[in-house]
Amino acid sequence: MRQERSQITRLEVQIGRMLAAGVTISALLLAIGLVMWLFDPGYWNALWLLNAGLIVLMATPILRVIVSLAENVAMRQWFFVAVTTLVLLELTVTVVVAFLKR
Repeated sequence: MRQERSQITRLEVQIGRMLAAGVTISALLLAIGLVMWLFDPGYWNALWLLNAGLIVLMATPILRVIVSLAENVAMRQWFFVAVTTLVLLELTVTVVVAFLKR
């Protein structure tokens, strides 16, 4: 029981750091892209940075689900593996449909 709690605590710390890093990187990309765009709206690099910031922001929760899935498999918590797999499947379908409609 004690080992399982330490694994869950480690998972929460990992996920917290990952989410903070994703949001920070996204914010930096968006801020730099916005400043560049304000000075020259047609500048291609500004649009690229803005798009990259949005992609990183959207990918962060998906990465969180992947990390949770891996940890649940490692801890052999099969119910949570099944639920996390369903969530990952739904996210994947959503991303694929969004790209196909583009």
